[in-house]
Amino acid sequence: MGLSQLTFDPQLTRADRLVLQQLDRDISSYSSLDDGAAANGTPTPISGAETISDAEPVIAKLKAANDPTDARFEPTVFTSYDLPDLLSSSGRLPGFARRLLSGYVSWARRAVRVETDVVFVTHLLLYFCTTLPSALFLFWNFSYVHAAVHVAMQASYMGPYTLLKHQHIHQNGVLAKRFAVVDHLFPYVMDPLMGHTWNSYYYHHVKHHHVEGNGPGDLSSTIRYQRDSALHFLMYLSRFFWLVWFDLPRYFWRNGRKTMAIKSGCWELGSYAAVYLGFRTNFAAALVVLGMPVVLLRVAMMVGNWGQHAFVDDEEPDSDFRSSITLIDVASNRHCFNDGYHTSHHLNPLRHWRDHPTSFLSSRTDYATNSALVFHDIDFVMITVRLLLKDYDALARRLVPLGPVQTRMSLTQRAEMLRRHTRAFGEEEIRVKYKGWGKKFS
Repeated sequence: MGLSQLTFDPQLTRADRLVLQQLDRDISSYSSLDDGAAANGTPTPISGAETISDAEPVIAKLKAANDPTDARFEPTVFTSYDLPDLLSSSGRLPGFARRLLSGYVSWARRAVRVETDVVFVTHLLLYFCTTLPSALFLFWNFSYVHAAVHVAMQASYMGPYTLLKHQHIHQNGVLAKRFAVVDHLFPYVMDPLMGHTWNSYYYHHVKHHHVEGNGPGDLSSTIRYQRDSALHFLMYLSRFFWLVWFDLPRYFWRNGRKTMAIKSGCWELGSYAAVYLGFRTNFAAALVVLGMPVVLLRVAMMVGNWGQHAFVDDEEPDSDFRSSITLIDVASNRHCFNDGYHTSHHLNPLRHWRDHPTSFLSSRTDYATNSALVFHDIDFVMITVRLLLKDYDALARRLVPLGPVQTRMSLTQRAEMLRRHTRAFGEEEIRVKYKGWGKKFS
């Protein structure tokens, strides 16, 4: 697979473009190795680590962009545009706008916990200046036109906000200490408007999902489902949608974490009570402002989680390398703060989102050795859609092969490998491959 066979979307982040270019050079190195071995009649090595192309210059460039003391430092300010393009004298902004933007960036770098994260201030300002007044106005003077615009706006905000919250719950905040009160309180204002129930994301994702890691005890685990079956996906979605309010507190209770069980249950039920009060105040407005976001977000999160953990290698299903995937695409990484680097996130849940590309490149031989899967030009939603359509050829074409083993595979072999990784696990197989499972609650 050469450069012409990889799709370099013009909207890729600078980091993703560098990563994809490096992977393409690696693929070329493996292909050259195979060609030379074939010409000489000698076997090619399995790992290929000794022939992988040098990524140190790229890694150094990525690290410099994250280092505030480096002249090449580049904070993220907007998701749709890169700061150097906006500040360039040949860019799209007039001189006075560039000076205004530079002043904002200088202030916002001191307002966030990590200086790369100016974009979080940008987004919080955006949400409080649009979502909140729009929601309040709908309760005051409801109209169907305004309601339709509000739903469309919120649908576009939910992904980025959820991944902002993702950073918030893993890092215990995103703003500088002098804004600690705002940092602590903004989720209680914004979460219900974005489809989140209070604190449930923290309890489910940090205290549950990352503990169980898509294993048999994970309430959002995919392993018991046939991941290319629409019926199984509907079963998976329905279980989470209707029962998570009960299942999550029960999980904590059965694991001896009774205080957490009570807290998670109370926050979830308290959120439902607040929504109910909204319906009593203005049914139509509450349906649009509070009801529809919950439905949209929970469906979207389950569609995304299905894609994130659809491919599970039955040889070592409890490996983070083999039970999650990496995406190099625009939707996940530009607009949702490197959410595509899902394997890197599971390997280290505390890793800062801007560090994922650097970590991935530095560890790519480990990814290859552990048969990890990397895709490009596709997001988690479309991974799920392609799976439910059983379109393995399309998925195979978007696979970026890591190491000589995957590089040597034909398109048909790649498609068959992906198909094998989507089969459901039986309970006996789960007991064998997840040691200790079955005795946990006996």
